[in-house]
Amino acid sequence: MDTQSSQISSSQGLPDGQNSAAKESKVSVHDLIHWRDPKKSGVVFGLSLLLLLSLAAFSVISVISYLLLALLCVTITFRIYKSVIQAVQKSSDGHPFKALIEKDVSIPPETFRKHVDTSLTHINRALKQMSHLFLVEDLVDSLKLAVVMWLMTYVGAVFNGITILILADILLFAVPPIYEKNKTQIDQYIDLIRTQVNNTIAKLQEKLPGAMKRSKTE
Repeated sequence: MDTQSSQISSSQGLPDGQNSAAKESKVSVHDLIHWRDPKKSGVVFGLSLLLLLSLAAFSVISVISYLLLALLCVTITFRIYKSVIQAVQKSSDGHPFKALIEKDVSIPPETFRKHVDTSLTHINRALKQMSHLFLVEDLVDSLKLAVVMWLMTYVGAVFNGITILILADILLFAVPPIYEKNKTQIDQYIDLIRTQVNNTIAKLQEKLPGAMKRSKTE
């Protein structure tokens, strides 16, 4: 019975492994933004912020070129250093990156097709939502989008795209621990705001044409 169960689990290992890997990646991101491991979170936050600040000061081509040049300098220096050590010690350890060179870095067709299908699902969903909003299938939803876009014009006049990404990166690592420590108080304020917004939207739906039709269909 144990061997049969192990065979069954091994035969189903591929999808289970992919699912567990996806769960682990989600958990790791959750742990990073909640600072479960301060060292890892600090490194990720510092590197991401440094990258965004570099993009704010230099062009994308320059940042990518400098990063690749720095990586190439490190690998070339290490290769020369190991070659000198091997020549002095008269050893035959071979190429220092042999294990990485022999490692298979190709993308399996199944993995590629899986990601393509997932991306296609999201694209089709986004196209359907855009059609719903811009063709005014529901007047209230289209007005919501119009208000958001109008507010974004003011945001765009004050901040550029990189600045917004920098602020988003800071908030991504700052808000979760603050919310975790003050969850009860923050949830109370969020509930109050949500109630006010829902009441306002309900009043608008009563006055706007097409809203009654939607409520009847729902």
